[in-house]
Amino acid sequence: MSLPRTIKMALLTGTLALSSLTGLGIQAAHADEQFFPLQSYRVGPYAAGGTGFFGGFIDYLNLVNTRDGGVGGVKLTWEEGETQYEVERGVEVYERLKTHPGIATWNPLSVGIAYALLDRVTADKVPLLTINHGRTDTTDGRVFKYIFPLLLNPYSETSGIVNYIGTKEGGVDKLKGKKIVVLYHGSPYGKETIPIYELLAKKYGFTVQQIEVPHPGNEQQSQWLAIRRAKPDYVVLRGWGVMNPVALKTAQKTGFPADHIIGNVWSNSEEDVIPAGDAAKGYVAITTVAAGAQYPVVQQITKTLYDHGKGNLQDKKRIGSVYHNLGVLNGILNVEAIRIAQAKFGKRTLTGDEVRWGLENLKIDEARAAALGAKGLFHSINVTWDNHEGDGRVAFQQWDGTKWNVISDWIAPDWKLLRPIIEKSSLAYAKEKNIKVRTSIND
Repeated sequence: MSLPRTIKMALLTGTLALSSLTGLGIQAAHADEQFFPLQSYRVGPYAAGGTGFFGGFIDYLNLVNTRDGGVGGVKLTWEEGETQYEVERGVEVYERLKTHPGIATWNPLSVGIAYALLDRVTADKVPLLTINHGRTDTTDGRVFKYIFPLLLNPYSETSGIVNYIGTKEGGVDKLKGKKIVVLYHGSPYGKETIPIYELLAKKYGFTVQQIEVPHPGNEQQSQWLAIRRAKPDYVVLRGWGVMNPVALKTAQKTGFPADHIIGNVWSNSEEDVIPAGDAAKGYVAITTVAAGAQYPVVQQITKTLYDHGKGNLQDKKRIGSVYHNLGVLNGILNVEAIRIAQAKFGKRTLTGDEVRWGLENLKIDEARAAALGAKGLFHSINVTWDNHEGDGRVAFQQWDGTKWNVISDWIAPDWKLLRPIIEKSSLAYAKEKNIKVRTSIND
């Protein structure tokens, strides 16, 4: 991927925003159509993530339509609304698009927007998917019936990162006396993990210092001077967008080694490392989806769409990148939930509540992943009515200067520790909102 093209793509102007509402997928849902309202962002400081993720998502929907004629004869349709990753815009898009018939799910890829929609989607009975992010206690489906933090929530991610650092030190018992700095994005997303890092520090005996970087993160000199004074063993980069390459370049200037910086799931893309140049070599990041275009489903997208000028990405070199593959995987999860729900309710346009049932029965093991052309692309998922995340398994990848290489097995979080914390928070929310706690999938 050439850096100039990447930068151009990440800084697209309003022209592309308008085209996203015309040539890139504006479609209306009618009979025998399942509709996806997309609160996308193709401009602004987080455009690299938005263009990659929503490009991959749309590519998969397009593949299913072109190759299979939709799902059970039902065509998949969508419309994009530009949010620029801003909460107010995201809510406006929600209110504007929620009247479309046949809405399957909402997929805003924004913690702030997701928080703003919790009550709305619950009242409207349409699922909200927050893949790899979102409010942690929404994992508890007993309380949050329509919210699905699929693959990973912020607490399971944090547990996975700490467990990985433990393996590097020879075991989590060796974390005692170590010092970890968490450099986090100054947003609800960035602040979500503050208490869990403090809890894990107490449990394992390491010292944690958490330092905020104001949005969007273009200036970090004072933060990295503080890190240099602290002399930590590891820095966890809980960043987003332009904050990440700036962090890596500033770390190099202050002499902190890249291989002791552990990026979170929104600091793990090509767009995070390529702009940092040599400063990113050796950098490690967590992931729930592997990079690369060698997976059959990605190859099908290339041959079926891009070879015929129908792909959504502006730069074909981004095919198989982390954000693109995550969008493809998000498409797989959405479509499989519809397929599962159709087996129960019929091959027709489903209601949001019926798709919710499909999500609560979403199980993709290695055999099914292989059948979908996604073997090795991700681990697996096993969603239940009371666990809306799945298994929460993660892997770690390292940047060698040109590509990501997976360097770990799939690591599980400490559910014995995390689940009681999640339930305490969700039950408090239920009490505050006067929500009846479910006792089965039928509630």
